[in-house]
Amino acid sequence: MKEIEKTRITSIVKNLISSYKEMNDSILFDNEYHLNRSVIIESIEKLRQLLFPGYFGKKNIAPYFVEYHTGELIEELCFELSKQVEYALRHRQECGSCSDCEGDAKEIVLVFLERLTNIRRLLATDVQATFDGDPAAASKDEIISSYPGIYAIMVYRLAHELFLLKVPMIPRIMTEHAHSATGIDINPGAHIGHHFFIDHGTGIVIGETTVIGNNVKIYQGVTLGALSTKDGQALKSVKRHPTIEDNVTVYAGASILGGGTVIGEGVIIGSNAFITGPVPKNTRVNAQGNFRPLELPWDYQI
Repeated sequence: MKEIEKTRITSIVKNLISSYKEMNDSILFDNEYHLNRSVIIESIEKLRQLLFPGYFGKKNIAPYFVEYHTGELIEELCFELSKQVEYALRHRQECGSCSDCEGDAKEIVLVFLERLTNIRRLLATDVQATFDGDPAAASKDEIISSYPGIYAIMVYRLAHELFLLKVPMIPRIMTEHAHSATGIDINPGAHIGHHFFIDHGTGIVIGETTVIGNNVKIYQGVTLGALSTKDGQALKSVKRHPTIEDNVTVYAGASILGGGTVIGEGVIIGSNAFITGPVPKNTRVNAQGNFRPLELPWDYQI
């Protein structure tokens, strides 16, 4: 290597080392309590094997081996997730090596794993809603194995339980992984009911304080977002995103914004609609934001 290259490389290293110290308040220098994103993503895959046994990971699991295989996955998750949750708790509390975080993390992970049965029940309704709502679906097996919407919903439902258990960082890492894999962005803080159907899905955004009821269907490009976030962190505890009641369909490209926006039961939102206020139940809304009762045609004269 030429001497000039060595000199420049030495300068680059020194400048970076200096920046590590200078910017430590914003970008923490590497330490033993940084979370391992790869371990968290691997945990998602192990959880998927537990939620959909036989579809992913080991195939053709013999009946006598199911209990052993399930127990093995649970033990691995207990060990791996507990350590990541512990690191997340230490980041939030800015503590050192106290024993409280370690014990709290183990208890949180056990409670989380105890909720997997209920998560499976919810996912079964999501798979059923997808099958019922998509004539292109050949089978539920196809939906579980290949539909990005089901993957995004699964990761959301797992992350949401960790969010409810007040685990920092990890729920968002999980849903952002699903976002990068599917193009579907569901914040782990959103509340979503049973029989949730995402069709196609690319470009969907569901904000943190969104509330979605039961039997809701959402198409690609839909945004359930905030009207404005200019006040930043001051809005942290404020409801910024809409409420979607039961049996609502939102077609492609629609934007529904604002914490005070409530979409009533049975509403149909047309493609590319832009909505920033409440919509009464059992109506339909076109792209121009005009309302009509469901039983009336668009050319009906009042």
